[in-house]
Amino acid sequence: MHNQPKVMIFEKAINNNIKFNKMKKLALLVAFVCVASVTAQTQYEKGMTKAFELWKNKKNIEAVQIFERISTAEKENWLPPYYAATVEIISAFGVKDEAVLTAKLNKAKTFLDAADKLSENNPEILMSYALLNTAYIAFDGQKYGMTLSGKNVAIYNKALALAPNNPRVILSKAEWDMGAAKFFGQPLEPFCKDVKKAVELFKKEEQTIKFYPYSGLDRAEKIMKNCEKKSSQN
Repeated sequence: MHNQPKVMIFEKAINNNIKFNKMKKLALLVAFVCVASVTAQTQYEKGMTKAFELWKNKKNIEAVQIFERISTAEKENWLPPYYAATVEIISAFGVKDEAVLTAKLNKAKTFLDAADKLSENNPEILMSYALLNTAYIAFDGQKYGMTLSGKNVAIYNKALALAPNNPRVILSKAEWDMGAAKFFGQPLEPFCKDVKKAVELFKKEEQTIKFYPYSGLDRAEKIMKNCEKKSSQN
């Protein structure tokens, strides 16, 4: 009878030790997951930064390759395929060979489609689809203008309905409208108010997501200056 309390104390100690070990293992597991998450995030950030550096230095092929590699690792992230597409689209402007242009834009569309599957009805991705169409139109307006201009109008209207205060959507649509007005010999001033609105929204926009395509303010301000210059001349 005298040994019973000792046995109970011993059992309690064992149970406490088991609980402690379980808690210790759980803490170690949580720590491991956190470290792994931070490491993965760092690798992602390093890769994206490297790709942007290559793109900035006009090493487009290498930049696309890195964005593509990142997209295979970041399977739920729409940004890497989005940027891979964007590099291909922007570098297509000025291309003289239609076969080269088509190859680049087909590749870009594959990347955009991948991004779109990860983030449907994303206004940033929609703007890139419109830019892709514009690259075709810029290459040969007579061949591609009739079929793709209407598609772009639909894209801009959809994006504006989804994100009426997105400065990139407002600016892109304003530029498109200005291009159409210029083609038909119409005044550009009516669209300057949209550019002004885009500038204001760019300045108010909170940049909270790393590598999100927040850019566009510089271009908007440049277009706004041209608007003001033309307005003062009238």
